[in-house]
Amino acid sequence: MIDRWIAEATECDFKVALEVKKPKSWLKSVSAFANGIGGTLFFGIDDNRNVIGLTDVQADAEAISRLIKERITPYPNFTLTPERENEKDILVLTVFSGRTTPYYYKADGVMEAHIRIGNESVIAPDYVLNQLILKGMNRTYDALTSEYNFEDYAFSKLRERYKSWTGNSMEDKLFDSFDIRDNNGKLTNAGALLADDSPVRHSRLFCTRWNGLDKSGGMVDALDSAEYSGSLIILLNEGVSFVKRNMKIRWKKTADSRIEMPDYCERSVFEALVNALIHRDYLILGSEVHIDIYDDRLTIYSPGGMADGTRIQERDISNISSTRRNPALADIFARLGYMERQGSGFKKITESYHAAHNYRAELEPKFYSDVTSFQVTLYNLNYGQRTEKTGVSGENQLFDEQKAVVSNENQLFETLLVRLKAKTTTKETIVKLYRQFGFDTAFSRADIMELAGVTSSPAGSLIDKLKKAGLIEPVAGQGKGKYKFVMPKE
Repeated sequence: MIDRWIAEATECDFKVALEVKKPKSWLKSVSAFANGIGGTLFFGIDDNRNVIGLTDVQADAEAISRLIKERITPYPNFTLTPERENEKDILVLTVFSGRTTPYYYKADGVMEAHIRIGNESVIAPDYVLNQLILKGMNRTYDALTSEYNFEDYAFSKLRERYKSWTGNSMEDKLFDSFDIRDNNGKLTNAGALLADDSPVRHSRLFCTRWNGLDKSGGMVDALDSAEYSGSLIILLNEGVSFVKRNMKIRWKKTADSRIEMPDYCERSVFEALVNALIHRDYLILGSEVHIDIYDDRLTIYSPGGMADGTRIQERDISNISSTRRNPALADIFARLGYMERQGSGFKKITESYHAAHNYRAELEPKFYSDVTSFQVTLYNLNYGQRTEKTGVSGENQLFDEQKAVVSNENQLFETLLVRLKAKTTTKETIVKLYRQFGFDTAFSRADIMELAGVTSSPAGSLIDKLKKAGLIEPVAGQGKGKYKFVMPKE
């Protein structure tokens, strides 16, 4: 019987005996369970799940009910059940997840709300307390009115996307129906996040292509990096573009066509990034969404765990109901065609991987969350795969070798680029330049100026450095000042 109770408990604590003189030791768990997803306290059982038993179940039950009523506010919903195991009496206190959060421990001169982190009940940090207050008011962050005036901000990216998706111009009245502004002309937080020049400073996206399998890449830690701010639409578009810029596409011939095999499924990247931007916790200050690309994987991190308090790694990905932390933002993104209202993002992430030609079971996307963060890991579908030969039907059974955008030669050349004696920012620009133009396309000083956002002089210095290293050569017949990358001579 006790094993069944423990197995069914969402969270649980064990107490050998009821502490009456210092009840905070267990009442803080009552507060945490009510503020979270619920939980169960077992009185008369030790931490090793051995049944010790209680000497006076009736007196203990009365004390539990009295102390909860006196010291937990508001009064939580719970059941208290006596059980008997091996001729010993225990009490099972089941606390249900509450709606009128936060639930405080109020005694001993303090008033504290607690939450669960791992197996402990701890005082809720300020941002979590704010979440609980909003939940108790049946309000969400994105629907709150901000201090910013609607008339002071432009929404060109929002208008462009709406026009592209619906075929209609975005009428002014839609800013009201989209909950972007209130009746007094103030932006909601959702509106502030969607403004071209968003005033929400911690709404940013950090992207890094690391050099290797972790963040200690060697001589050059990062091969590419960028920081984006502005409208969530800008962050989404730039984030997807960053991943596409830093991934390669292998392909192989078939009898009458070719099969493309990208490092990452673009649909999966898109869905994961939408999830990170829309469902992140904007009450957590000083933390942003991150895209980190390594040789064998990419991760997308966002502040805030699952909106319902559960842990994603303990859930069935194929059967998760939609719980939206920012429903106003989610509704706007649904109207713009970026996501679906029924919340099928996780399923789409995994299904896109399963459908990939180069998918293998060990490359299943992984999801992890805790109280303060959420992370999706997408594995590089081409990492560690040797170039193989693909049969082509024909009289002589000729074989075409599978082509890869990133060949061993290209990898070697990028290694040469990052070993140049130059500043890290210069090396990053050179790698970007090579990835954009490769060996076959000519570039000029103007291309470098545009790519790196520099003036003519530093662009010319970069060309001189590459010429001196024997990594570029002039191109004839395409006008003055054109160059191509070349493999240096031994």
